[in-house]
This record gives sequence, C-alpha cells and structure tokens, in this order.
Amino acid sequence: MKPATGRTRPTRLVARFVAISWRDLAVSFGPLVLLGIVAIWAAVRLIQPAPPNTLTISAGPEGSTFWNAAQQYKTILARNRITLNVQASQGSQDNLGRLSDPQSNVDVGFVQSGIAPATVARDKGLMSLGSVAYVPLAVFYHGAPVQWLSQFKGQRLAIGAEGSGTRELALALLNANGIVPGGPTKLLPLSGDEAASALIDGKIDAAFLAGDSAQPAVMARLYRTQNIRFYDFTQAEAYTRRFPYLTALKVPMGALDLGKNLPAESISIVAPTAELVARDSLHPALSDLLVEAAREVHGGATVMQRAGEFPAPIAHDFPLSDDAARYYKSGKSFLYRTLPFWIASLADRLLVVVVPLIVLLVPALRVVPGLYAWRVKSRIYRWYGALIAIERSALSEHSAAERSSLIERLDTIEDSVNGMKMPLAYADQFYVLREHIGFVRRRLTTGRDAPSPLDDTDEADDANDAKDANEAEQQRY
Repeated sequence: MKPATGRTRPTRLVARFVAISWRDLAVSFGPLVLLGIVAIWAAVRLIQPAPPNTLTISAGPEGSTFWNAAQQYKTILARNRITLNVQASQGSQDNLGRLSDPQSNVDVGFVQSGIAPATVARDKGLMSLGSVAYVPLAVFYHGAPVQWLSQFKGQRLAIGAEGSGTRELALALLNANGIVPGGPTKLLPLSGDEAASALIDGKIDAAFLAGDSAQPAVMARLYRTQNIRFYDFTQAEAYTRRFPYLTALKVPMGALDLGKNLPAESISIVAPTAELVARDSLHPALSDLLVEAAREVHGGATVMQRAGEFPAPIAHDFPLSDDAARYYKSGKSFLYRTLPFWIASLADRLLVVVVPLIVLLVPALRVVPGLYAWRVKSRIYRWYGALIAIERSALSEHSAAERSSLIERLDTIEDSVNGMKMPLAYADQFYVLREHIGFVRRRLTTGRDAPSPLDDTDEADDANDAKDANEAEQQRY
C-alpha cells in the first residue's frame, strides 16, 4: 500500500443511522394525507344525510280512496320504522297548495294531473314519483242523448267541490267548449253521493263525477235510474290531444253489472292520472320506499286498469324525480335489497366516503415509496455536484492558496456529510459518498495525476480500510 502524502485530516463520524426517516416519510405522505382530507371533506359535504324517520302526506277527505291508500302507506312504511303522518284534505288542489307552502311541513301528496300551473313545479321545487292510478271522469245527465259537452250550456251542472281535482278538470273541459263560470250555465259545487242524489231528484241536469264520486257502485246506481244517461266521450281522442294529461279509456260492456250487461256496450271516457308528488328535498331512500309502497297498494287490477299497470313513470305537471326514474328502471339498489333499511342507508352513505379514499390510496401507495427513496437519496446526490466542481478545479493549475481553499470547501462538505441523518437501508450509498470524498481529497493532496481508486489496487485497499474503520467507528457511536 502506498503511503499517503499531503496533509491528513482526522474525521469524526457523527452521522446518525435510523431505521426510517420520519421527516422524509411525513413529507412523502403529507400530500396524500392532505388530498385524503380534502376528499373526505368534499364527500361529507355532498353526502346525503340520514333519512328522516317521519314523513307527512296530504291525502284527501277522510274515508276517500286516497285517504285509505295513505293509511296503507303508513302501515307499509312502519315496517321500516318510518312514521307516516296522514293529513286529510279537500282534494288535489288542497294537496298541491300544501306542497307549495314551505311552512305546511307536508312532504308528499296525491295530486291529479292537469291542475297545476306550469310554473308551480319549477318555482316550488316539486317533483313527481310517478302516477299511481287513473281518475276516470264520468258524466251523467238527464234527457235526450248528448253528443258534445257544449250541449250542456245553460243547464245546471254539478262539477265537484271547491278544491277538488274533479272541479278543476270539469272547468277545463267546459271552458274548451265555451262554458265558463259566470255565464248562463250554473256550475254547482256538488260531488259524490250529493251530486248523484241531486241528479236523481231532478235538481240538476248533469253531474261530473271523478275519483271517489265515480266508483262502480255509484255509476251502476245512476245507470239503472230511468231517464239518466251515461255520457259517451265520442271525442275522447281529440280531448287527449288537446289535454295531454288525459287518457282515453273504455268502460267495458258489462263492467257495471255482468248479469244485466250494464252497460250494454262500451262507453268512452277520459281520465287524468293521480300522481304522487313530493318536494325535491325528499331523501332518495324514502323515495324508494314510497314507490315500493305505491306498487303494493295500487298495483292490483280494477275495472279501469290491469294488474301491474301502476305505479308507472308517467308524469305531466311535474318532472319525474331522478330517484324514481332509477327505481322504475332497475328497482332497489343492491344494499337495500339485501340489508335492513337503516343498515343499508348507513352503508350507502359510508360508501360515499370510502370509495374516493380507495381511488386515491391505491395509486398513491405505489408512488409514495418511490418519493420517499428519492428524498433520502437526494440528500446524498446533492453533494456530488459540489465534489465534481472541486475535482475539476483540482485538475487545473492552481496555487497553494487556491488548493488550500478547495480543501477547506471539501472539509465543509465532509463535515456536512458526516453529520447527516440517514436510514440504515441507504448506508451503502452513504459510505460510497465518503469514499468519493476521500478520492477527491487525495487528488488535492497528491496532485492532479493521482490514479483513480478503480484503477489502482492500493488506492482501493485504502478505501476499503477506510470503510472498515468507519464501520467500526459507527458501532462505537
């Protein structure tokens, strides 16, 4: 081994070797943690709150078809621990008024299609959960056969109680035939049995009956009464074109009495639908429960509808809600099909938080180890630029003062390297850096023609001896 020439400098190893650099780990994971916090915050802001356990529905007069239907809804929703408060009302117009009033605390109601102004749904934030039934309009009258509604002009007509859907529909159809309130035609607020009795007693000339007023029993009673006729909407197709919310239906031959074949032939009528209307703030989970309850209550067959025909995604005055449309298309989600309602609701909301985190974590966990390694190695690599600059200077002609200045710069680098905190996994690169510092020092102290340690066996031995000494010194500290 060649003896070393030039000034030698005792070194003291104060580097700290640790299992892991927590600082580098924190800096590497920091952006990921921050991104995760932002994702959770955004998810929490967007997540639906837990569904309320109480709803209020505005139905109809006590004992009416829709009031009874609401009572069935109440029983069905109670299976999932949802309390449904049922409010009686005067009918569709009354229900719509409550839904439009934020102070009424009504969440859902039955509303006959065709009675809502075009701006109500947009301005009041209402949406449809679909149609649940037809509301057939039956017109009975005295006297000779009548072909057109305009022929009732100047007569006494019962068109339903104030606030009822029957009245709104009758007024719309009569107005299309030139019959308006305040004219020679008397428009009386009679409905149901009251209107039927008045017609039988001759107190009125015609009665417009819809919904509960047009039950098969009432129609059969009037049809059997002498001199009372069932109006045949021969222009039914034209009415459905003029009023898109109407559907042309047929009262089948024998529908009122099979034994006596009443009516003796099919009679054309028109019918709007009754929609289940809710505020647009209705929780999606409760929307599913309501449509599911409607399917159980209204899905059976009647004289005017086939089994399974309702509820249906048919909406006229109000936009069909996205949640209802999704339910009609694909039914309940997997969670709600397989888990109890409240557990499914909790799991559904948790997924909103968990899924974004998984999407972020999976790619990030692949990137973070590389970022951590780069940060640790960068503390070593950044000294190589300074070493190269000193070595290049050592190869050129320089005075003793200039060489002394380069050695001082090298001493500063060595002191900084020896004071680094380094994970044990990167100790080999740490010692390679020290060997390179020693190589540059020998160039400065022996001259620019000193051979490389890779080409000179003795120099390589010196490097190995230095490494062994450093390892021994490391163990000592």
